Amino acid sequence: MNLFAEIRGLVIESLNAMTSEGILPEGLDFANVAVEPPRDAAHGDMATNAAMVLAKPAKMKPRDVADALALKLTADPRIDLAEVAGPGFLNLRLAPNLWHGIVKTALADPNFGRSTLGAGIKVNVEFVSANPTGPLHVGHTRGAVFGDALSSLLDYAGYDVTREYYINDGGAQVDVLARSVYLRYLEALGQEVAFEDGTYPGDYLIPVGNTLAEVYGDKLTKMEEAEWLPMLRDFSIDAMMHLIREDLASLGVEMDVFSSEKALYGTGQIEGAIEALRMQGLIYTGTLEAPKGKLPEDWEPREQTLFKSTEHGDDVDRPVMKSDGAWTYFAPDIAYHYTKIERGFDQLIDVFGADHGGYVKRMKAAVSALSGGEVSLDVKLTQLVRLFKDGEPFKMSKRAGTFIMLRDLVEQVGPDVTRFVMLTRKNDAPLDFDFAKVQEQSKDNPVFYVQYAHARVNSVLRKATEAGISCEDKDLIAADLSGLIHPSEISLAKKIAEWPRMVEIAARTNEPHRIAFYLFDIASEVHALWNLGNDDVTLRFIQEGEVATSQAKIALIRAAGVVISSGLGILGVTPVQEMR
Repeated sequence: MNLFAEIRGLVIESLNAMTSEGILPEGLDFANVAVEPPRDAAHGDMATNAAMVLAKPAKMKPRDVADALALKLTADPRIDLAEVAGPGFLNLRLAPNLWHGIVKTALADPNFGRSTLGAGIKVNVEFVSANPTGPLHVGHTRGAVFGDALSSLLDYAGYDVTREYYINDGGAQVDVLARSVYLRYLEALGQEVAFEDGTYPGDYLIPVGNTLAEVYGDKLTKMEEAEWLPMLRDFSIDAMMHLIREDLASLGVEMDVFSSEKALYGTGQIEGAIEALRMQGLIYTGTLEAPKGKLPEDWEPREQTLFKSTEHGDDVDRPVMKSDGAWTYFAPDIAYHYTKIERGFDQLIDVFGADHGGYVKRMKAAVSALSGGEVSLDVKLTQLVRLFKDGEPFKMSKRAGTFIMLRDLVEQVGPDVTRFVMLTRKNDAPLDFDFAKVQEQSKDNPVFYVQYAHARVNSVLRKATEAGISCEDKDLIAADLSGLIHPSEISLAKKIAEWPRMVEIAARTNEPHRIAFYLFDIASEVHALWNLGNDDVTLRFIQEGEVATSQAKIALIRAAGVVISSGLGILGVTPVQEMR
Protein backbone atom coordinates (compact mmCIF):
# COMPACT_ATOMS: atom_id res chain seq x y z
CA MET A 1 0.00 0.00 0.00
CA ASN A 2 1.48 3.29 -1.16
CA LEU A 3 -0.56 5.95 0.62
CA PHE A 4 1.01 8.73 -1.44
CA ALA A 5 0.01 6.94 -4.65
CA GLU A 6 -3.49 6.43 -3.23
CA ILE A 7 -3.93 10.13 -2.45
CA ARG A 8 -2.48 11.10 -5.82
CA GLY A 9 -5.09 8.82 -7.38
CA LEU A 10 -7.73 10.75 -5.44
CA VAL A 11 -6.32 14.04 -6.75
CA ILE A 12 -6.38 12.78 -10.36
CA GLU A 13 -9.92 11.49 -9.86
CA SER A 14 -10.97 14.94 -8.58
CA LEU A 15 -9.29 16.70 -11.50
CA ASN A 16 -11.11 14.43 -13.93
CA ALA A 17 -14.40 15.31 -12.20
CA MET A 18 -13.52 19.01 -12.50
CA THR A 19 -12.92 18.48 -16.21
CA SER A 20 -16.27 16.73 -16.64
CA GLU A 21 -18.00 19.59 -14.85
CA GLY A 22 -16.35 22.18 -17.07
CA ILE A 23 -14.26 23.71 -14.26
CA LEU A 24 -11.10 22.65 -16.11
CA PRO A 25 -10.73 22.50 -19.91
CA GLU A 26 -10.48 19.18 -21.73
CA GLY A 27 -7.13 17.70 -22.73
CA LEU A 28 -4.98 18.68 -19.75
CA ASP A 29 -1.98 16.47 -19.03
CA PHE A 30 -1.89 15.34 -15.40
CA ALA A 31 1.45 13.48 -15.68
CA ASN A 32 3.35 16.09 -13.66
CA VAL A 33 0.81 16.30 -10.87
CA ALA A 34 2.57 15.11 -7.70
CA VAL A 35 1.63 14.35 -4.12
CA GLU A 36 4.51 14.40 -1.63
CA PRO A 37 5.38 15.37 1.93
CA PRO A 38 5.34 19.17 2.45
CA ARG A 39 8.68 20.84 3.04
CA ASP A 40 7.45 21.94 6.46
CA ALA A 41 5.60 19.20 8.37
CA ALA A 42 3.63 21.91 10.19
CA HIS A 43 1.84 22.67 6.91
CA GLY A 44 0.15 19.30 6.68
CA ASP A 45 0.58 15.62 5.92
CA MET A 46 0.87 15.87 2.15
CA ALA A 47 0.96 18.56 -0.51
CA THR A 48 0.06 18.62 -4.18
CA ASN A 49 1.36 20.89 -6.93
CA ALA A 50 -1.71 20.24 -9.13
CA ALA A 51 -2.84 23.87 -9.30
CA MET A 52 0.66 25.13 -10.04
CA VAL A 53 1.30 22.80 -12.99
CA LEU A 54 -2.20 23.02 -14.47
CA ALA A 55 -2.94 26.77 -14.15
CA LYS A 56 -1.01 27.89 -17.23
CA PRO A 57 -2.31 25.25 -19.69
CA ALA A 58 -5.81 25.72 -18.22
CA LYS A 59 -5.46 29.52 -18.57
CA MET A 60 -6.60 29.97 -14.99
CA LYS A 61 -5.17 31.44 -11.82
CA PRO A 62 -3.43 28.79 -9.66
CA ARG A 63 -5.49 29.72 -6.59
CA ASP A 64 -8.74 29.30 -8.52
CA VAL A 65 -7.70 25.77 -9.53
CA ALA A 66 -6.56 25.06 -5.97
CA ASP A 67 -9.78 26.33 -4.38
CA ALA A 68 -11.93 24.18 -6.66
CA LEU A 69 -9.72 21.13 -6.10
CA ALA A 70 -9.82 21.65 -2.32
CA LEU A 71 -13.63 21.45 -2.37
CA LYS A 72 -13.51 18.16 -4.25
CA LEU A 73 -10.87 16.63 -1.98
CA THR A 74 -12.51 17.52 1.34
CA ALA A 75 -15.64 15.70 0.20
CA ASP A 76 -13.64 12.48 0.54
CA PRO A 77 -13.53 10.96 4.06
CA ARG A 78 -9.78 10.37 3.75
CA ILE A 79 -9.13 14.14 3.69
CA ASP A 80 -9.71 16.07 6.89
CA LEU A 81 -8.52 19.41 5.57
CA ALA A 82 -7.28 20.94 2.29
CA GLU A 83 -5.67 24.37 2.59
CA VAL A 84 -4.42 26.59 -0.23
CA ALA A 85 -0.99 28.04 0.49
CA GLY A 86 1.06 30.70 -1.26
CA PRO A 87 0.39 31.08 -4.97
CA GLY A 88 -1.54 27.83 -5.21
CA PHE A 89 0.03 24.89 -3.41
CA LEU A 90 -2.52 22.67 -1.72
CA ASN A 91 -1.67 21.25 1.71
CA LEU A 92 -3.64 18.21 2.87
CA ARG A 93 -4.34 16.82 6.32
CA LEU A 94 -5.41 13.21 6.31
CA ALA A 95 -7.84 11.41 8.59
CA PRO A 96 -5.96 9.76 11.52
CA ASN A 97 -7.38 6.33 10.70
CA LEU A 98 -5.27 6.32 7.51
CA TRP A 99 -2.08 6.35 9.58
CA HIS A 100 -3.43 3.57 11.77
CA GLY A 101 -4.27 1.62 8.63
CA ILE A 102 -0.69 1.97 7.43
CA VAL A 103 0.59 0.37 10.65
CA LYS A 104 -1.74 -2.59 10.18
CA THR A 105 -0.78 -2.93 6.52
CA ALA A 106 2.93 -2.97 7.36
CA LEU A 107 2.27 -5.88 9.72
CA ALA A 108 -0.21 -7.75 7.55
CA ASP A 109 1.44 -7.46 4.14
CA PRO A 110 4.79 -9.30 3.86
CA ASN A 111 5.42 -7.30 0.67
CA PHE A 112 4.80 -3.89 2.26
CA GLY A 113 7.11 -1.46 0.48
CA ARG A 114 7.79 -3.73 -2.46
CA SER A 115 6.81 -2.23 -5.78
CA THR A 116 5.68 -3.32 -9.23
CA LEU A 117 7.42 -0.25 -10.67
CA GLY A 118 9.94 -2.41 -12.56
CA ALA A 119 7.20 -4.57 -14.11
CA GLY A 120 9.75 -7.32 -14.78
CA ILE A 121 11.97 -5.09 -16.92
CA LYS A 122 15.33 -6.84 -17.43
CA VAL A 123 18.19 -4.79 -15.98
CA ASN A 124 21.89 -5.62 -16.13
CA VAL A 125 23.98 -4.03 -13.37
CA GLU A 126 27.69 -4.31 -14.08
CA PHE A 127 29.91 -3.37 -11.16
CA VAL A 128 33.39 -3.83 -9.67
CA SER A 129 34.89 -5.24 -12.93
CA ALA A 130 38.40 -4.77 -11.54
CA ASN A 131 41.43 -5.90 -13.51
CA PRO A 132 42.24 -9.47 -12.39
CA THR A 133 45.71 -8.51 -11.24
CA GLY A 134 45.18 -8.84 -7.50
CA PRO A 135 42.63 -8.85 -4.70
CA LEU A 136 40.13 -6.03 -4.46
CA HIS A 137 41.29 -2.88 -2.70
CA VAL A 138 39.52 -0.15 -0.74
CA GLY A 139 38.90 1.77 -3.95
CA HIS A 140 36.77 -1.10 -5.26
CA THR A 141 34.76 -1.45 -2.05
CA ARG A 142 32.44 1.45 -2.65
CA GLY A 143 31.56 0.33 -6.17
CA ALA A 144 30.96 -3.21 -4.95
CA VAL A 145 28.64 -2.09 -2.14
CA PHE A 146 26.85 0.48 -4.29
CA GLY A 147 26.30 -1.93 -7.19
CA ASP A 148 25.04 -4.71 -4.94
CA ALA A 149 22.69 -2.44 -2.98
CA LEU A 150 21.38 -0.91 -6.21
CA SER A 151 20.71 -4.39 -7.57
CA SER A 152 18.81 -5.34 -4.41
CA LEU A 153 16.83 -2.10 -4.55
CA LEU A 154 15.80 -2.66 -8.17
CA ASP A 155 14.84 -6.24 -7.40
CA TYR A 156 12.72 -4.98 -4.48
CA ALA A 157 11.05 -2.54 -6.87
CA GLY A 158 10.01 -5.26 -9.30
CA TYR A 159 12.84 -5.33 -11.84
CA ASP A 160 14.44 -8.52 -13.15
CA VAL A 161 18.06 -7.87 -12.16
CA THR A 162 21.32 -9.52 -13.23
CA ARG A 163 24.54 -8.71 -11.36
CA GLU A 164 27.52 -8.91 -13.67
CA TYR A 165 31.30 -8.69 -13.40
CA TYR A 166 33.36 -7.94 -16.51
CA ILE A 167 36.80 -9.53 -16.25
CA ASN A 168 39.31 -7.24 -17.97
CA ASP A 169 41.59 -10.10 -18.96
CA GLY A 170 42.33 -9.06 -22.52
CA GLY A 171 44.92 -6.32 -22.01
CA ALA A 172 48.65 -6.06 -21.42
CA GLN A 173 48.17 -5.91 -17.62
CA VAL A 174 47.58 -9.69 -17.49
CA ASP A 175 50.96 -10.25 -19.13
CA VAL A 176 52.50 -8.11 -16.38
CA LEU A 177 50.63 -10.23 -13.84
CA ALA A 178 51.98 -13.44 -15.37
CA ARG A 179 55.55 -12.12 -15.29
CA SER A 180 55.09 -11.02 -11.66
CA VAL A 181 53.84 -14.51 -10.76
CA TYR A 182 56.84 -15.98 -12.55
CA LEU A 183 59.12 -13.94 -10.27
CA ARG A 184 57.30 -15.34 -7.21
CA TYR A 185 57.71 -18.81 -8.73
CA LEU A 186 61.47 -18.27 -9.05
CA GLU A 187 61.49 -16.98 -5.48
CA ALA A 188 59.72 -20.17 -4.33
CA LEU A 189 62.53 -22.14 -6.00
CA GLY A 190 65.05 -20.28 -3.84
CA GLN A 191 66.20 -17.69 -6.35
CA GLU A 192 66.61 -14.01 -5.49
CA VAL A 193 64.38 -11.77 -7.59
CA ALA A 194 63.83 -8.05 -8.06
CA PHE A 195 60.46 -6.53 -8.83
CA GLU A 196 60.94 -3.78 -11.39
CA ASP A 197 58.64 -0.80 -11.78
CA GLY A 198 55.43 -1.86 -13.44
CA THR A 199 55.30 -5.32 -11.90
CA TYR A 200 53.06 -6.40 -9.04
CA PRO A 201 55.10 -6.90 -5.84
CA GLY A 202 52.22 -7.75 -3.49
CA ASP A 203 52.51 -10.61 -1.02
CA TYR A 204 49.26 -12.03 -2.37
CA LEU A 205 51.25 -13.53 -5.28
CA ILE A 206 53.52 -15.58 -2.97
CA PRO A 207 51.03 -18.49 -2.61
CA VAL A 208 50.54 -18.50 -6.38
CA GLY A 209 54.28 -18.81 -6.94
CA ASN A 210 54.52 -21.54 -4.31
CA THR A 211 51.75 -23.52 -6.00
CA LEU A 212 53.52 -23.28 -9.35
CA ALA A 213 56.73 -24.55 -7.77
CA GLU A 214 54.86 -27.50 -6.25
CA VAL A 215 53.14 -28.37 -9.55
CA TYR A 216 55.97 -27.77 -12.04
CA GLY A 217 59.15 -27.96 -10.02
CA ASP A 218 61.83 -26.18 -12.06
CA LYS A 219 60.33 -27.12 -15.46
CA LEU A 220 59.19 -23.57 -16.22
CA THR A 221 62.73 -22.23 -15.85
CA LYS A 222 63.74 -24.36 -18.83
CA MET A 223 61.10 -22.78 -21.08
CA GLU A 224 61.25 -19.59 -23.11
CA GLU A 225 58.91 -16.78 -22.02
CA ALA A 226 56.82 -17.23 -25.15
CA GLU A 227 56.06 -20.75 -23.94
CA TRP A 228 55.38 -20.18 -20.23
CA LEU A 229 53.67 -16.79 -20.52
CA PRO A 230 50.32 -18.08 -21.92
CA MET A 231 50.27 -20.85 -19.29
CA LEU A 232 50.93 -18.49 -16.42
CA ARG A 233 48.53 -15.89 -17.75
CA ASP A 234 45.55 -18.25 -17.46
CA PHE A 235 46.80 -19.76 -14.20
CA SER A 236 47.31 -16.33 -12.63
CA ILE A 237 43.93 -14.96 -13.76
CA ASP A 238 42.19 -17.99 -12.24
CA ALA A 239 44.07 -17.48 -8.97
CA MET A 240 43.26 -13.76 -8.85
CA MET A 241 39.59 -14.31 -9.67
CA HIS A 242 39.46 -16.80 -6.79
CA LEU A 243 40.77 -14.04 -4.49
CA ILE A 244 38.30 -11.53 -5.92
CA ARG A 245 35.38 -13.91 -5.39
CA GLU A 246 36.49 -14.35 -1.78
CA ASP A 247 36.67 -10.57 -1.35
CA LEU A 248 33.18 -10.13 -2.75
CA ALA A 249 31.86 -12.91 -0.52
CA SER A 250 33.34 -11.19 2.54
CA LEU A 251 31.13 -8.21 1.68
CA GLY A 252 28.10 -10.39 1.00
CA VAL A 253 28.24 -9.75 -2.76
CA GLU A 254 27.36 -12.59 -5.12
CA MET A 255 27.54 -12.10 -8.87
CA ASP A 256 25.17 -13.82 -11.28
CA VAL A 257 27.50 -13.61 -14.28
CA PHE A 258 31.24 -13.26 -14.85
CA SER A 259 32.02 -12.19 -18.43
CA SER A 260 35.50 -12.31 -19.93
CA GLU A 261 37.00 -9.65 -22.18
CA LYS A 262 39.44 -12.23 -23.56
CA ALA A 263 36.49 -14.33 -24.77
CA LEU A 264 35.57 -11.52 -27.17
CA TYR A 265 38.83 -11.83 -29.12
CA GLY A 266 39.12 -14.33 -31.93
CA THR A 267 35.42 -15.14 -31.81
CA GLY A 268 34.15 -12.53 -34.24
CA GLN A 269 32.21 -10.68 -31.54
CA ILE A 270 34.24 -7.47 -31.76
CA GLU A 271 34.10 -7.57 -35.55
CA GLY A 272 30.35 -8.22 -35.40
CA ALA A 273 29.68 -5.24 -33.15
CA ILE A 274 31.74 -2.89 -35.33
CA GLU A 275 30.02 -4.24 -38.43
CA ALA A 276 26.64 -3.51 -36.85
CA LEU A 277 27.75 0.12 -36.49
CA ARG A 278 29.20 0.14 -40.00
CA MET A 279 25.84 -0.96 -41.42
CA GLN A 280 24.37 2.22 -39.94
CA GLY A 281 27.05 4.37 -41.57
CA LEU A 282 28.66 5.07 -38.21
CA ILE A 283 32.15 3.68 -38.95
CA TYR A 284 34.56 5.62 -41.12
CA THR A 285 38.27 6.28 -41.65
CA GLY A 286 39.52 9.67 -40.58
CA THR A 287 41.98 11.69 -38.55
CA LEU A 288 40.90 13.31 -35.32
CA GLU A 289 42.11 16.72 -34.23
CA ALA A 290 44.53 16.62 -31.33
CA PRO A 291 42.54 17.21 -28.13
CA LYS A 292 43.58 19.98 -25.80
CA GLY A 293 45.56 19.05 -22.71
CA LYS A 294 46.85 15.53 -22.09
CA LEU A 295 46.55 13.29 -25.15
CA PRO A 296 44.46 10.14 -24.61
CA GLU A 297 46.21 6.85 -25.36
CA ASP A 298 43.92 6.04 -28.31
CA TRP A 299 44.67 9.28 -30.21
CA GLU A 300 46.98 9.16 -33.21
CA PRO A 301 48.06 11.93 -35.62
CA ARG A 302 47.14 9.68 -38.56
CA GLU A 303 44.10 7.99 -40.05
CA GLN A 304 42.21 5.58 -37.83
CA THR A 305 38.96 3.68 -37.96
CA LEU A 306 36.47 5.86 -36.10
CA PHE A 307 32.99 5.48 -34.60
CA LYS A 308 30.74 8.43 -35.39
CA SER A 309 29.67 8.68 -31.75
CA THR A 310 28.79 12.38 -32.09
CA GLU A 311 25.59 11.27 -33.84
CA HIS A 312 24.53 9.73 -30.54
CA GLY A 313 25.40 12.50 -28.11
CA ASP A 314 29.19 12.27 -27.73
CA ASP A 315 31.48 15.30 -27.88
CA VAL A 316 33.91 13.84 -30.46
CA ASP A 317 34.09 10.73 -32.60
CA ARG A 318 36.04 7.84 -31.08
CA PRO A 319 38.73 5.49 -32.47
CA VAL A 320 37.86 1.79 -32.54
CA MET A 321 40.90 0.60 -34.50
CA LYS A 322 44.44 1.96 -34.51
CA SER A 323 46.37 2.73 -37.69
CA ASP A 324 48.27 -0.56 -37.29
CA GLY A 325 45.05 -2.58 -37.35
CA ALA A 326 44.90 -3.31 -33.62
CA TRP A 327 41.68 -2.69 -31.73
CA THR A 328 41.56 0.23 -29.31
CA TYR A 329 40.47 -0.50 -25.75
CA PHE A 330 37.04 0.93 -26.65
CA ALA A 331 36.31 -1.71 -29.30
CA PRO A 332 35.96 -4.73 -26.96
CA ASP A 333 33.86 -2.61 -24.60
CA ILE A 334 31.51 -1.86 -27.48
CA ALA A 335 31.32 -5.58 -28.27
CA TYR A 336 30.75 -6.46 -24.62
CA HIS A 337 27.83 -4.08 -24.33
CA TYR A 338 26.49 -5.44 -27.60
CA THR A 339 26.35 -8.88 -25.97
CA LYS A 340 24.19 -7.38 -23.20
CA ILE A 341 21.79 -5.97 -25.77
CA GLU A 342 21.69 -9.31 -27.58
CA ARG A 343 20.96 -11.08 -24.30
CA GLY A 344 17.72 -9.13 -24.11
CA PHE A 345 18.34 -6.59 -21.37
CA ASP A 346 16.03 -3.58 -21.44
CA GLN A 347 18.21 -1.35 -19.29
CA LEU A 348 21.95 -1.32 -18.60
CA ILE A 349 23.66 0.18 -15.58
CA ASP A 350 27.45 0.46 -15.34
CA VAL A 351 29.11 1.36 -12.05
CA PHE A 352 32.49 2.97 -12.72
CA GLY A 353 35.12 4.66 -10.62
CA ALA A 354 35.22 8.46 -10.82
CA ASP A 355 38.32 8.27 -13.05
CA HIS A 356 36.13 6.85 -15.83
CA GLY A 357 34.04 10.00 -16.15
CA GLY A 358 35.37 10.69 -19.64
CA TYR A 359 34.17 7.29 -20.76
CA VAL A 360 30.47 7.87 -20.09
CA LYS A 361 29.35 9.68 -23.26
CA ARG A 362 31.13 7.34 -25.68
CA MET A 363 29.67 4.26 -23.99
CA LYS A 364 26.17 5.73 -23.97
CA ALA A 365 26.59 6.58 -27.66
CA ALA A 366 27.60 3.00 -28.48
CA VAL A 367 24.63 1.49 -26.62
CA SER A 368 22.25 3.97 -28.22
CA ALA A 369 23.54 3.17 -31.69
CA LEU A 370 23.64 -0.61 -31.26
CA SER A 371 20.16 -0.81 -29.75
CA GLY A 372 18.49 1.74 -32.02
CA GLY A 373 17.83 3.83 -28.92
CA GLU A 374 15.75 1.03 -27.39
CA VAL A 375 18.12 0.16 -24.53
CA SER A 376 19.13 2.79 -21.98
CA LEU A 377 22.51 2.97 -20.26
CA ASP A 378 22.94 4.73 -16.93
CA VAL A 379 26.54 5.11 -15.78
CA LYS A 380 26.97 5.69 -12.05
CA LEU A 381 30.36 7.03 -10.97
CA THR A 382 31.63 6.30 -7.47
CA GLN A 383 33.99 8.80 -5.89
CA LEU A 384 37.03 8.03 -3.77
CA VAL A 385 36.95 6.76 -0.20
CA ARG A 386 39.32 8.51 2.18
CA LEU A 387 40.34 6.60 5.29
CA PHE A 388 40.61 8.40 8.65
CA LYS A 389 41.01 7.55 12.29
CA ASP A 390 40.07 10.17 14.91
CA GLY A 391 39.94 12.74 12.11
CA GLU A 392 43.47 12.04 10.88
CA PRO A 393 44.35 10.28 7.59
CA PHE A 394 44.79 6.59 8.38
CA LYS A 395 47.13 4.25 6.54
CA MET A 396 46.32 0.61 7.11
CA SER A 397 48.67 -2.27 6.38
CA LYS A 398 49.52 -2.74 2.73
CA ARG A 399 49.80 -6.48 2.35
CA ALA A 400 49.08 -5.98 -1.33
CA GLY A 401 52.29 -4.04 -1.88
CA THR A 402 50.93 -0.75 -3.21
CA PHE A 403 47.33 -0.59 -2.03
CA ILE A 404 45.08 -1.29 0.94
CA MET A 405 43.03 -4.43 0.50
CA LEU A 406 39.27 -4.63 0.82
CA ARG A 407 39.62 -7.50 3.27
CA ASP A 408 41.74 -5.30 5.58
CA LEU A 409 38.81 -2.90 5.81
CA VAL A 410 36.24 -5.65 6.40
CA GLU A 411 38.42 -7.33 9.03
CA GLN A 412 38.68 -4.04 10.91
CA VAL A 413 34.97 -3.13 11.13
CA GLY A 414 32.93 -5.99 9.63
CA PRO A 415 30.82 -6.17 6.46
CA ASP A 416 27.67 -4.56 7.91
CA VAL A 417 29.44 -1.39 9.02
CA THR A 418 31.44 -1.26 5.80
CA ARG A 419 28.34 -1.53 3.64
CA PHE A 420 26.18 0.95 5.57
CA VAL A 421 28.88 3.61 5.78
CA MET A 422 29.60 3.28 2.05
CA LEU A 423 25.94 4.16 1.41
CA THR A 424 25.70 7.20 3.67
CA ARG A 425 26.77 9.49 0.84
CA LYS A 426 25.55 9.78 -2.72
CA ASN A 427 27.78 7.68 -4.97
CA ASP A 428 29.34 10.65 -6.80
CA ALA A 429 30.29 12.50 -3.60
CA PRO A 430 33.63 11.82 -1.83
CA LEU A 431 33.28 9.70 1.30
CA ASP A 432 35.36 9.91 4.47
CA PHE A 433 35.56 6.60 6.32
CA ASP A 434 36.62 7.29 9.91
CA PHE A 435 37.40 4.07 11.79
CA ALA A 436 36.80 5.68 15.15
CA LYS A 437 33.48 7.23 14.15
CA VAL A 438 31.99 4.10 12.59
CA GLN A 439 32.59 2.12 15.78
CA GLU A 440 31.41 4.63 18.36
CA GLN A 441 27.97 4.26 19.93
CA SER A 442 26.35 7.61 19.25
CA LYS A 443 23.92 9.38 16.96
CA ASP A 444 26.91 10.58 14.95
CA ASN A 445 27.40 6.97 13.83
CA PRO A 446 24.48 6.21 11.49
CA VAL A 447 25.17 2.46 11.52
CA PHE A 448 24.83 2.27 15.30
CA TYR A 449 21.89 4.67 15.34
CA VAL A 450 19.79 2.60 12.93
CA GLN A 451 20.80 -0.76 14.41
CA TYR A 452 20.04 0.53 17.91
CA ALA A 453 16.53 1.48 16.80
CA HIS A 454 15.96 -2.04 15.50
CA ALA A 455 17.37 -3.51 18.71
CA ARG A 456 15.02 -1.32 20.77
CA VAL A 457 12.04 -2.65 18.81
CA ASN A 458 13.10 -6.19 19.64
CA SER A 459 13.64 -5.21 23.26
CA VAL A 460 10.01 -4.06 23.48
CA LEU A 461 8.80 -7.33 21.96
CA ARG A 462 10.87 -9.42 24.40
CA LYS A 463 9.71 -7.49 27.45
CA ALA A 464 6.09 -7.58 26.33
CA THR A 465 6.25 -11.32 25.82
CA GLU A 466 7.78 -11.74 29.28
CA ALA A 467 4.86 -9.67 30.65
CA GLY A 468 2.39 -12.07 29.04
CA ILE A 469 1.36 -9.73 26.21
CA SER A 470 1.01 -11.46 22.85
CA CYS A 471 3.19 -9.85 20.19
CA GLU A 472 2.18 -12.12 17.35
CA ASP A 473 1.41 -10.07 14.27
CA LYS A 474 -2.14 -11.41 14.01
CA ASP A 475 -2.90 -10.08 17.49
CA LEU A 476 -1.20 -6.75 16.85
CA ILE A 477 -3.13 -6.35 13.58
CA ALA A 478 -6.38 -6.98 15.45
CA ALA A 479 -5.56 -4.32 18.05
CA ASP A 480 -7.58 -1.09 18.26
CA LEU A 481 -5.14 1.64 17.19
CA SER A 482 -7.53 4.57 17.59
CA GLY A 483 -5.76 5.55 20.82
CA LEU A 484 -2.54 6.32 18.95
CA ILE A 485 -3.08 10.04 18.73
CA HIS A 486 0.05 11.65 20.24
CA PRO A 487 1.92 13.74 17.63
CA SER A 488 5.04 11.58 18.03
CA GLU A 489 3.05 8.39 17.47
CA ILE A 490 1.40 9.84 14.38
CA SER A 491 4.78 11.13 13.20
CA LEU A 492 6.25 7.61 13.34
CA ALA A 493 3.24 6.21 11.47
CA LYS A 494 3.71 8.89 8.80
CA LYS A 495 7.35 7.91 8.40
CA ILE A 496 6.32 4.27 7.98
CA ALA A 497 3.85 5.40 5.29
CA GLU A 498 6.72 6.98 3.34
CA TRP A 499 8.51 3.64 2.88
CA PRO A 500 6.79 2.47 -0.36
CA ARG A 501 7.20 5.93 -1.86
CA MET A 502 10.88 6.06 -0.91
CA VAL A 503 11.55 2.68 -2.52
CA GLU A 504 10.10 3.88 -5.81
CA ILE A 505 11.98 7.20 -5.75
CA ALA A 506 15.29 5.48 -4.98
CA ALA A 507 14.68 2.88 -7.71
CA ARG A 508 13.71 5.47 -10.33
CA THR A 509 16.88 7.47 -9.69
CA ASN A 510 19.18 4.44 -9.13
CA GLU A 511 20.17 5.94 -5.76
CA PRO A 512 20.32 3.40 -2.92
CA HIS A 513 21.77 6.02 -0.56
CA ARG A 514 18.21 7.35 -0.26
CA ILE A 515 17.32 4.15 1.60
CA ALA A 516 20.16 4.73 4.09
CA PHE A 517 18.96 8.31 4.65
CA TYR A 518 15.39 7.14 5.16
CA LEU A 519 16.50 4.52 7.68
CA PHE A 520 18.29 7.19 9.68
CA ASP A 521 15.09 9.30 9.68
CA ILE A 522 12.80 6.50 10.82
CA ALA A 523 15.36 5.49 13.47
CA SER A 524 15.19 9.09 14.73
CA GLU A 525 11.42 8.77 15.07
CA VAL A 526 11.78 5.51 17.03
CA HIS A 527 14.37 6.98 19.39
CA ALA A 528 12.34 10.17 19.88
CA LEU A 529 9.22 8.24 20.87
CA TRP A 530 11.26 5.98 23.15
CA ASN A 531 12.84 8.97 24.89
CA LEU A 532 9.48 10.69 25.36
CA GLY A 533 8.31 7.57 27.17
CA ASN A 534 11.05 8.10 29.75
CA ASP A 535 9.24 11.26 30.91
CA ASP A 536 5.63 10.51 29.96
CA VAL A 537 4.52 7.05 31.13
CA THR A 538 1.46 7.17 28.83
CA LEU A 539 3.81 7.01 25.83
CA ARG A 540 5.63 3.89 26.96
CA PHE A 541 5.08 0.91 24.71
CA ILE A 542 4.14 -1.41 27.52
CA GLN A 543 1.31 -0.09 29.72
CA GLU A 544 1.12 -2.08 32.93
CA GLY A 545 -2.23 -3.87 33.28
CA GLU A 546 -3.50 -2.57 29.92
CA VAL A 547 -3.00 -5.29 27.34
CA ALA A 548 -5.09 -3.67 24.57
CA THR A 549 -3.36 -0.30 24.88
CA SER A 550 0.04 -2.00 25.00
CA GLN A 551 -0.68 -4.04 21.87
CA ALA A 552 -1.66 -0.88 19.97
CA LYS A 553 1.60 0.82 20.88
CA ILE A 554 3.60 -2.34 20.22
CA ALA A 555 1.94 -2.65 16.79
CA LEU A 556 3.33 0.80 15.91
CA ILE A 557 6.89 0.07 17.02
CA ARG A 558 6.80 -3.42 15.48
CA ALA A 559 5.72 -1.90 12.12
CA ALA A 560 8.70 0.45 12.30
CA GLY A 561 10.93 -2.56 12.96
CA VAL A 562 9.56 -4.34 9.90
CA VAL A 563 10.41 -1.38 7.69
CA ILE A 564 13.89 -0.93 9.21
CA SER A 565 14.60 -4.62 8.65
CA SER A 566 13.44 -4.40 5.02
CA GLY A 567 15.58 -1.33 4.39
CA LEU A 568 18.66 -2.90 5.91
CA GLY A 569 18.01 -5.96 3.78
CA ILE A 570 18.16 -3.85 0.63
CA LEU A 571 21.48 -2.40 1.79
CA GLY A 572 22.78 -5.88 2.54
CA VAL A 573 23.09 -5.17 6.26
CA THR A 574 22.00 -7.71 8.88
CA PRO A 575 19.60 -6.15 11.44
CA VAL A 576 20.78 -6.76 15.01
CA GLN A 577 18.39 -8.17 17.61
CA GLU A 578 20.13 -6.56 20.56
CA MET A 579 23.11 -4.27 21.15
CA ARG A 580 26.07 -5.85 22.89
